[in-house]
Amino acid sequence: MQARSGRFREPLDETVAAFQNSFPFDQRLFRQDVQGSRAHVRMLARQGILAQDEVEVLLEGLDRVEAEFAEGRFEARPDDEDVHMAVERRLVELVGDAGKRLHTARSRNDQVALDLRLWLREEMELLDEELLGLQAAFLDLAEAHPRAVMPGYTHLQRAQPVLLAHHLLAYVEMLERDRERFRDARRRMNLSPLGAGALAGVPYPVDPQGVATELGFAGVCANSLDAVSDRDHAVEFLAAASLLMVHVSRLAEELVLWSSQEFGFVELPDRFATGSSIMPQKKNPDVPELVRGKTGRVVGHLVGLLVTLKGLPLAYNKDLQEDKEPLFDTADTLHATLRVLAALVPALRVDEERMRRAAEDGYLTATELADALVRRGVPFREAHHAVGALVAYARERGCRLSDLTGEELVRFHPRLGVELLPLTEPQRAVDARKSWGGTGYAQVEEALARARRRLEQRG
Repeated sequence: MQARSGRFREPLDETVAAFQNSFPFDQRLFRQDVQGSRAHVRMLARQGILAQDEVEVLLEGLDRVEAEFAEGRFEARPDDEDVHMAVERRLVELVGDAGKRLHTARSRNDQVALDLRLWLREEMELLDEELLGLQAAFLDLAEAHPRAVMPGYTHLQRAQPVLLAHHLLAYVEMLERDRERFRDARRRMNLSPLGAGALAGVPYPVDPQGVATELGFAGVCANSLDAVSDRDHAVEFLAAASLLMVHVSRLAEELVLWSSQEFGFVELPDRFATGSSIMPQKKNPDVPELVRGKTGRVVGHLVGLLVTLKGLPLAYNKDLQEDKEPLFDTADTLHATLRVLAALVPALRVDEERMRRAAEDGYLTATELADALVRRGVPFREAHHAVGALVAYARERGCRLSDLTGEELVRFHPRLGVELLPLTEPQRAVDARKSWGGTGYAQVEEALARARRRLEQRG
């Protein structure tokens, strides 16, 4: 069914019909379209715009249309240019002329705006559950290795020792912010546009607030022009999705590094890895690599929609049809990514000994000596310089700081003594970080408990 009136004197060109047809992808809004139509029909009845017998016929017909689609019996036609016209066409076939009254006091412009908000709201609720699941996966892995020490990095250079659990908790915090962003976007988009008509409102005594309440919206869009042309909610969804994917892409990069022979911190279970078509020894981290790759795809969808919107005058323009495919693909990508990571993360095999040895190499605890000098009254910059020279000396000798003698230490500063060397043990260095949010054993134990409680309370 095509939305063409008696205004036209020739049929639509076949290439144009195919070019503008959105049913192949916007049929995903089928259930939301029927849901919105039911609420619209009931409102028309309450307002006396449609007779009660017509309403009953329409509601029964909509039930039948939805059942056909749910059971895979709905047969689309080439001239079904979008999901909205497909539903209306089939409704007319089932109930006759009464079906033609469905579109009273409504435009496809406010109809599609409503459908998209209903769909996005459901997607955000599902994503929140999946984000919660990935957070729980990080906590499971962290709680399985509560005292594992590893190098912390800056500039991808070994910097200071930290607990693996502390490192994993950083991702729990990132994902919590992602959850908050989606919830915040949901709050802003939770307004109903129905009643805006094509752009100027409708000349019927409709009840937009009643429809909004029935559909679970917090209110009604305040301006009809904005209601049909606004896609802020789509952009905000893609923006939050892009940042989420950036977060998990950072994790993916670390998993690629950590599972390499050069690092050897973790091993991917065989069920989460693939082999090479030619090299029999290979075990490839395809899952994290795909996560990393799909991030660019989601970010591209955000940029694409922003570019689509940037030059559109008010109100509705056909360009807005291009909002759906990036949204659908982004949602599918997020669901797949979060589910596979939630399964992979707690299954990682951690090599605590390899991590510990890496934390002992590279003079990661040199800062402990500088801080010890500061506690003895030495200005930090003076202490920093002295310990830096000491590290250079140890590197030249090919020894650890703990191997140096008292005689060697005092050459670099008179307040350096062998009694300070135990501070350079990675475990001591870790436990010294007792500040809020630090990597000390007690601090991380408390942080794990707080995170677990937060998930249980907010899940």
